[in-house]
Amino acid sequence: PAHANINLQGSGASFVGNVVDACKSGYNKKSGNSIAYNPAGSSTGVRNADANIGDFWFSDAAHLASTRRSSVINIPLVAAPIAVLHNLPARTQLYLSPETLAGIFAGQITKWNDPKIVADNNREITEVIYRKGKDGNVLKDKDGKNVVLRNVKKNIRYTLPNRDIKVFYRSDGSGTTNNFTRYLNAVAPSIFTKPANNAFTTAFPGDLNAAGNRGRIVGASQSQGVALNAGQTKYSITYAEVSFAATNGLKVAALGNASGNFILPTSTSTSAFIGGSRIDNATGAVTFDYQTKEPGAYPLSIVSYMLFDTDPRDKARGKAVKEWAQYLLTEDCVNGDAKETGFIFLTGKVRTTVEEFINRIKL
Repeated sequence: PAHANINLQGSGASFVGNVVDACKSGYNKKSGNSIAYNPAGSSTGVRNADANIGDFWFSDAAHLASTRRSSVINIPLVAAPIAVLHNLPARTQLYLSPETLAGIFAGQITKWNDPKIVADNNREITEVIYRKGKDGNVLKDKDGKNVVLRNVKKNIRYTLPNRDIKVFYRSDGSGTTNNFTRYLNAVAPSIFTKPANNAFTTAFPGDLNAAGNRGRIVGASQSQGVALNAGQTKYSITYAEVSFAATNGLKVAALGNASGNFILPTSTSTSAFIGGSRIDNATGAVTFDYQTKEPGAYPLSIVSYMLFDTDPRDKARGKAVKEWAQYLLTEDCVNGDAKETGFIFLTGKVRTTVEEFINRIKL
């Protein structure tokens, strides 16, 4: 290959760590170049992009601050659900409405047998199953509507334990936290009353040092850290990229959406949600419709942005980063190397816009 043996240095969002790890060997085979990525959190990625440390950066929130260098653009390159992961001992599926989830992470619901959690898990629910296309995403009809395969009505019963809920949040500056707190504030603004922030401690609407919270709501660094801690702590709950569930022995909650249905984070439910989002053509920032009435959409799905320098000092390295960005968009990466990570193959208008962004890079 023309640009063989360039060792690209990246840093930022830990959310994308698993997809980067899964796809870097495929990119190496294709290009001869290697990838070294430090998943130190979105805030680190933003700082390094501003200081021009390394070759590429990831942030789970678009970098729109005045510190952004004019040559750096946001490319919403990869998409995946944020899963709500828990360590309840029973094998029973856990269902959480938006208000209940917000109450747990706002410190207002402290016991697993709280009446609100009990109500969510002892009722009739509808699960929406979409028809899946070859790319793993939801299939669309000729009018662009998502095709529902079937609706499944279930009577659910769950005897929940009289145990404290141990909450793990991201202690580092985290774009995952930014998206998670933005979602909670959007779907339950009277409960999770503060706006989104990369710092959970800033977005938290109560007092983390209050008697009922201290030692019960605890920070850990990076997606790996919260998932590892939750995996080692019975009766805990956290939020991270879905593939951290299997590696840490955690279970995944089904979340209520604005249609009143409870949805698990799958490739079809995530693509149904991401497909209804809007991308700003100038900044690359994606706006999600958390109140979407799309019946089977998983409402806690996010994109992670590659912060890309369109005018790098070293053009050969810049060209290699462009090829790396293009590889991360391929089915070889997303549905091949990274099949188990929970990331989805971008399609439709989102993909078209992302490709246009990458093609603006004249290297």
